[in-house]
Amino acid sequence: MSAGPPAVVRDERLPTRVTIHEVGPRDGLQNEAAVVTVAVKVELVERLVAAGLPIVETTSFVHPRWVPQLADAAEVVARLDLAGSTPLPVLVPNERGLDRALEAGCTHVAVFASATETFAAKNLGSTLADQMTMFEPVVARALAAGLDVRSYVSMCFGDPWEGAVDPAVVVEVGRRLLDLGASQLSLGDTIGVATPGQVTDLVARFAAAGVGVERLAMHFHDTYGQALANTHAALLAGVTTFDASAGGLGGCPYAQSATGNLATEDLVWMLTGLGIGHGVDLDALVATSTWLAGHLGKAPASAVVRALSR
Repeated sequence: MSAGPPAVVRDERLPTRVTIHEVGPRDGLQNEAAVVTVAVKVELVERLVAAGLPIVETTSFVHPRWVPQLADAAEVVARLDLAGSTPLPVLVPNERGLDRALEAGCTHVAVFASATETFAAKNLGSTLADQMTMFEPVVARALAAGLDVRSYVSMCFGDPWEGAVDPAVVVEVGRRLLDLGASQLSLGDTIGVATPGQVTDLVARFAAAGVGVERLAMHFHDTYGQALANTHAALLAGVTTFDASAGGLGGCPYAQSATGNLATEDLVWMLTGLGIGHGVDLDALVATSTWLAGHLGKAPASAVVRALSR
């Protein structure tokens, strides 16, 4: 039996409204063992849009050898309404990825950088310094074509090979991406090891470097159960954009027992209780995650989905 919506207790130190950047169709599905059909992927995106998610990251134009789960990216995008009011960004790892995004008529793209040498080598085939050389023409061409460009930095709080990550390096990489022309910088806790104090410290370091919270987004994983606590710390610091994945979809291939992205439903439940506007229909979202779980053959990771589905 449902207990109904959460009680609302407003904290005036927090923002009045946030933007949820839904990443399930891209960051979630790319880490799932099960490969779902184009029809299911298209319906997933459409259901998320109908549930009120203001941005739904759709797929990635990477080489199928790297991410076979998203080998059908062009087919998925071709069946979506790219001219609608809800942005449907796609990830582009390089110029070839951008070419494919432009051919498909995409209007929003994202690039993905690293804050550590090892991850840059393993994920990008590059170094910390050289990765920017790869991104410069991608961002320049995308902007020249009138596209919006979002940027990600991975391994901002910890790296499975290198351990602790120097926040000064995170700030340097992030600033360079913004200087290239990215409209927003999403800071990723890729293996879910961050704690609230680190979040507060990193936001303050960006502010000291001249990057305001309005340019930042947070991308938390819940490997150690800290995603909502870290979100609250970011809210107190003034951050108003958060990446999340319906049902907690996905996982981290670099951390044993990683439990995936911050679940959109868990984020919505907390925001509602804090009196923070988000525009998402929780019931529709829960229904979508439950529906998708049937196609994936496993229960959703989201605690809220489990609670409301009893």
